[in-house]
Amino acid sequence: MAPRNLIFVTGNANKLKEVKAILLDGRKPIDIESRSLDIPEVQGTTQEVAIAKCRRASELLGGPCITEDTALCFEAMNGLPGPYIKYFLAELGHAGLNAMLDGFPTRAAWALCTFAYTDGPDSDPILFEGRTDGSIVQARGPGHFGWDAKTNCRIGTKRSRSCGTICTQETDRNICLRLVCR
Repeated sequence: MAPRNLIFVTGNANKLKEVKAILLDGRKPIDIESRSLDIPEVQGTTQEVAIAKCRRASELLGGPCITEDTALCFEAMNGLPGPYIKYFLAELGHAGLNAMLDGFPTRAAWALCTFAYTDGPDSDPILFEGRTDGSIVQARGPGHFGWDAKTNCRIGTKRSRSCGTICTQETDRNICLRLVCR
């Protein structure tokens, strides 16, 4: 069966590569094109941010699209920094993110991956979410997606490692954060 085309709004080559691999691997493969759009992020919950981003992208494209947002949530901070993690990382770096939890009784955290899809500007986006629980550790590994070198993921019965140290072969076997959204 020939793959169907879909526009994935991202300027991140690593995200694009990973999402392409996921969507092409299945009974009904979906081929995606990417577009990088400058879309201001609204403030709100992870879901509100994802819906607003997908709506605006669809308006700019004039058709269907998919967007992705990933949040890093600290249990000690009731889910913050959440969808604002990239701004926290830009201002504080890995060491600063780690120091934010000093003095708290827990370093537990979760990564929340939210995909939003819409048929077009007049359709409400549909959300798909996946969550990976873990804890915040000292940065190690290459950090392909920004803060992934920072999060120690517990995935099933696998040994805990920083998400940034999980190799590409394992990523292809559903270990990566975004693959929990399948």
